[in-house]
Amino acid sequence: MSATGEAIRAEPALRTFIRGAGFIGLGAIGVAVGLSDVLARAPANATDVGPPLAPPSAQFLFGTDLLGRDMASETLHALAVTATAAGFGAIVTVVVGGLLGFLVARLPFGIGLLTRWIAGVLAAVPALLLGILLIGLTQRSLAPLAAGLAAAPLVFARSFDRARELSLSRHADFARATGISRRALLQRDLVYEFRDTFLINATRALAAVTIILSTVSFLGFGATPPHRDLGLMIAAARDTYFEAWWTATFPAAALALLILCARLAAALEEGERP
Repeated sequence: MSATGEAIRAEPALRTFIRGAGFIGLGAIGVAVGLSDVLARAPANATDVGPPLAPPSAQFLFGTDLLGRDMASETLHALAVTATAAGFGAIVTVVVGGLLGFLVARLPFGIGLLTRWIAGVLAAVPALLLGILLIGLTQRSLAPLAAGLAAAPLVFARSFDRARELSLSRHADFARATGISRRALLQRDLVYEFRDTFLINATRALAAVTIILSTVSFLGFGATPPHRDLGLMIAAARDTYFEAWWTATFPAAALALLILCARLAAALEEGERP
């Protein structure tokens, strides 16, 4: 048995393991988010829980911030805000990008190709810039929607290209020749598309939207107190980065863990954009 053959067989197993690890991590995060009010020792934004800027200890595992807030509780609450907003944005990305891209590919008179060209142009623009632009044109409370729309063009382009490939394949030509209607063929292809790519698209979108939302919050365009997300927590700790490292380290670690689990669940190829 050649080494190349062994490597080919080992790759799917490795990708399955990586995706499994990612989904287990996302599941654990989901449980923590769902039980955040129970697991946290203090309500969100509760001040004077402890002395200001207390370092991590047995009493305060993640320390406290400048206002005496328990960092472990605040990180858990902020993770819940970030994951909930990112989950909504990911749904927007999958619907607007994945579903519409698949449907638009079958529009007549070149409408689909024109829409695909527009999506390609938008996909060439960094999603973060699109997100900031959309938030600026609307309002900060719509940041999850804006982030989902900003991540949608790339998903739209991928879905459109897959739909065109399917509609022009020999199998599609044979199906049409045997009398299968275009509507029935579309329904069949749509079922197969979402069966094969829904989870991958959703976890890709979750990672991308999380990055966008956290970055815009860090820059001051996203979440507003008292509903702080992880990006806003990291930004609020800028004045104490060096004297109280824990005020930014633990929120940043929680953010990195969420993004890492989403990317692992998608099992992205090396160098592939989320």
